[in-house]
Amino acid sequence: MATAMPSPEHREGRVARAIEQRTAKLPSDVFLWAALGSMAASLALQLMGERQRSTFVGQWAPSFLILGLYNKLVKLHGSERV
Repeated sequence: MATAMPSPEHREGRVARAIEQRTAKLPSDVFLWAALGSMAASLALQLMGERQRSTFVGQWAPSFLILGLYNKLVKLHGSERV
């Protein structure tokens, strides 16, 4: 598989690098469990009649899954692998 080399003018900043180094230490399934937890909490809120809160909490799941995907990509490819 070919790996794209980052060009010097498109390098990540210090903040992005620091975030990537920290999140790369997290297991990828943390984000999956967080998404499933938010769906379960949303269902519980829905059953308790808290419709607005249920919708709010239920909308967290896609964000957790996207963060998990980002985490996996950083672990596999890094942002600036040379």
